[in-house]
Amino acid sequence: MTTTTGNAGPLERMDARIAEWMAHYSVVVARVALGVIFLWFGVLKFFPGLSDAAPLAGRTMSALTLGFVPPQVAVPILAVWECAIGLGFLTGLFMRATILLLVLQLPGTFVPLVLFPAETWKQWPYAPTLEGHYIIKNLVIIAAGLLVGATVRGGRIIADPEAAQDAERKQAIDSRQV
Repeated sequence: MTTTTGNAGPLERMDARIAEWMAHYSVVVARVALGVIFLWFGVLKFFPGLSDAAPLAGRTMSALTLGFVPPQVAVPILAVWECAIGLGFLTGLFMRATILLLVLQLPGTFVPLVLFPAETWKQWPYAPTLEGHYIIKNLVIIAAGLLVGATVRGGRIIADPEAAQDAERKQAIDSRQV
């Protein structure tokens, strides 16, 4: 971690320390939060009546498979899928597979907004129902998944842009010397 030095005042130094803390921990916090959400919501789908999202999710998967997979089969499949995503994020293991499962699952979560507008919109396109809110919040999950996914190959967040530029310059010089 780098810190702002020089003539920075106490507010600037505190701001730099906070930014460094966030850069250091934000990906782990996002990964764990995603894990908790997916594991929790996935487990609920194993128990009929505990997940308010399960019936709509089951009907959506059935509609997407043209009825080939009935809701009573689709919901447990989705439960296993979500638990796998949750466990992947929580453990940090098999992150590429976890991100792939997430990328395959999340677009389908928006389908009810189109297939079941009476259940997802009070007034289309600006007033969602509670189910619509639940679906639209997946935009935040997508953003968190992108953040975590960007670090799977060793990427990281750097709070100090000057340090990042110095590192890039050093890397460019090192690559020319090879």
